[in-house]
Amino acid sequence: MDITSNVTYLILGGFVDLNKYRYVYFFLLFMVYVLIMCSNSIIVYLILIHKNLHEPMYVFIAALSFNSVLFSTVIYPKLLTDFLSEKQIISFSACIFQYFIYYSLAASDFLLLAAMAFDRYVSICKPLQYPTIMRKSTVSLLLFLAWLLPVGHVAGGIVLGGFKKLCIFTLTGIFCNNSILKLNCVPSAALAIYGVFGLIYFGLLPVLFVLFTYAKIFMITYKRGKEIWKKAAETCLPHLMVLFSFSCLAAYDVIIARVESNFPKTIHLMMTLQTILYNPLLNPIIYGLKMKEVLKHLKTFCKITQR
Repeated sequence: MDITSNVTYLILGGFVDLNKYRYVYFFLLFMVYVLIMCSNSIIVYLILIHKNLHEPMYVFIAALSFNSVLFSTVIYPKLLTDFLSEKQIISFSACIFQYFIYYSLAASDFLLLAAMAFDRYVSICKPLQYPTIMRKSTVSLLLFLAWLLPVGHVAGGIVLGGFKKLCIFTLTGIFCNNSILKLNCVPSAALAIYGVFGLIYFGLLPVLFVLFTYAKIFMITYKRGKEIWKKAAETCLPHLMVLFSFSCLAAYDVIIARVESNFPKTIHLMMTLQTILYNPLLNPIIYGLKMKEVLKHLKTFCKITQR
């Protein structure tokens, strides 16, 4: 990896009115961080300890929540520290690491949602073949690929040489996302092409696969009767809600890298905060409240903790 260490620290220039609202920012984001960590950890804990939740669908939900915990651990502590600091800076190596984790987990989430769609399709449309197809080895392989493939791709982008010599040392955001690509003295055409392929493989194709799969599920169950269609909708709608919210935020992250210079700084900050807030926070709420088995164990867990 040819990275020229012509800079030790980068300035995070996306903060707005920090001197005036630093403690407000800190308090609100700290509460969100605690809520994200607790809610996602509880979902993972419940799925781990209850054997009736050791099914592929719940395993994939636990993987999504685990990703949210890891993602938040990489983003929020640094963000909270910056709110209380006089200077909002980050070392170049830490910035690369944050970029690596951010996009690896984002791509992993799309692949996990695709795996969940495949699981629901087999479960609802081919129930007799479900035990044969969705074995533990199959689930383990899907999890392995959902984590390994994005890690390999993002690492490949870094090694490809997108971070050689820097001419700009101020990021327009509050953490390290794809805005760091604009710091290069000479834009890398190879990295741009590599990124487009990654966007297709880890973004567009999984989304199309999920939409096609659920559309097929709804068509097949509709022919079998209203009750079966309703049960299928109850199972699939939470996944579609997560897919929709995550896709919108991912699209924003890609688009803003192209037009961010025309965005007011305050709007940019608000939208950036949404990319790190909505998905980790909404996932446990959607799956905890919409999935009946998880909700049942969640109610029991709450009763025990109140004693």
